[in-house]
Amino acid sequence: MEGLGVVLKVMGNIRRLWQVVRVLSAHDALLPHEYADRAPVPLRILSGALGRPKGDIAKLQPGQRLAKALEKIGPSAIKLGQLLATRPDIVGPEIAHGLESLQDQLPPFGDDEAKKIIESDLGCKLSQRFLECGPPVAAASIAQVHEAQTNDNPPMRVAVKILRPKIVEDFACDFDAFRFAAKLAERLSREGRRLRLQALVDTMAASVALELDLRMEGAAACELAENMRDQPAFLVPAIDWTRTSAHVLTTEWIDGVPLRDVERLEAAGHDPKALAIIVLQSFLTQALRDGFFHADLHPGNLFVDTEGRIHAVDFGIMGRLDQPMRRFLAETLGGFLARDYVRVAQVHFDAGFVPKSHNVETFAQALRAVGEPIFGLSAKEMSMARLLEQLFETTRRFDMQLQPQLILLQKTMVVAEGVARMLDPKFDIWEASRPIIEEWMVENLGPEARLREAAEGITSLGRVAQHLPQVIHDTEIIAGQLAAGGLRIHPDSVRGISTSQLRRTRHVRIALWIAAGALGLIAISGL
Repeated sequence: MEGLGVVLKVMGNIRRLWQVVRVLSAHDALLPHEYADRAPVPLRILSGALGRPKGDIAKLQPGQRLAKALEKIGPSAIKLGQLLATRPDIVGPEIAHGLESLQDQLPPFGDDEAKKIIESDLGCKLSQRFLECGPPVAAASIAQVHEAQTNDNPPMRVAVKILRPKIVEDFACDFDAFRFAAKLAERLSREGRRLRLQALVDTMAASVALELDLRMEGAAACELAENMRDQPAFLVPAIDWTRTSAHVLTTEWIDGVPLRDVERLEAAGHDPKALAIIVLQSFLTQALRDGFFHADLHPGNLFVDTEGRIHAVDFGIMGRLDQPMRRFLAETLGGFLARDYVRVAQVHFDAGFVPKSHNVETFAQALRAVGEPIFGLSAKEMSMARLLEQLFETTRRFDMQLQPQLILLQKTMVVAEGVARMLDPKFDIWEASRPIIEEWMVENLGPEARLREAAEGITSLGRVAQHLPQVIHDTEIIAGQLAAGGLRIHPDSVRGISTSQLRRTRHVRIALWIAAGALGLIAISGL
């Protein structure tokens, strides 16, 4: 029976993949005619047998055709396309750019089905949590949102986000098919192995798994709200945890003007230029200071209240930057602002992103070719997102592997910058960014930061000093072995020391080497 189950699963995967192939072919996205001469003969024959699209689809660019096809295939394919839009190293810059237009909107499911999901997931009748729950006000590939009122006294107006019926099972089925295809591609193609397609599918599955548990989105909203509590102009709705579960997320209702509606904003007395600055500076604060940013800042997720504050919604896609990556980003942007291209180049080499087989000065020259044309433009024409895009294109020529953290950041920067320019066509992104970048650099790279690092080093050295008696004893043994003809270390010990060194922080390693050096001098002087 187990063997039969495996056979049925494989057949199911093949059937689903055949459906995908037919849709891709119908949109000239299986083997776009622009690239047909580069493909293997069997693939060209298959693509030709399935036919070519006609009409408006045929007039679109390859990436746009692929986006249309993925929308047709369904939610899992949409999510795959959104991931590929952040991986130009896999699909190429042109295709990635076309996928940026991928729409995440689908028809809503029925109110009765929504009620069943709420009651099943919260474990009670709808009336025990809500006075009323209205029809959906927005519907996407994974979930839809309803306006509702709680049964509290007084009632609270809330937004209830509900996962689509059977969405978890549908994604699991499609991911099985995608893994099957990726495994097959890696077996048959060297390029498939180079691109690590199975790892790509696993990455997407892990990312979507978080989106399919709305408690994780609620936790992300809470974390962002806590981080931004000192930023009164950028707000995050409160989570109602008593009405939240894996498939249901309840938040306070945001009553405001959508940021995309510039005419209504102006009619309400808001200053679009000021709002543009809030959007960009809030994003940079999240990314640089906190290392945790809203990665889906399109205008439909941003609302302006009567006091001119911006409220963000939808926290299914979030980005993280660790401290080394934040430092790399700030020093890179700061170097470009100062037009110090050698410094920017050195930052890339210090981070290990560009192999040392390349020359720093030559890399700096390539970076100058990116930066100088931008500084010749007007504020209206300058684009930090475009700068990052050109930077990544340049670094690829110098064998730098794209960092997923930075790619997601760059894609979000494109959106945030677009929103700012929508509000203020003459928006000066450099002047708006400069205070955030400079403040971060002073805080993290200035004299006070150096003092903190030194203090951390001293603290580490103090911890090492507590063990000095044992270290001195060990040193005496080592000195004895040296005098007896050489130091003997078991291979397992070498591996253990190496592992230990890798796990230690930089300051602890420095402290250990200082202590070891000092003890070495003591040992030598005593011989």
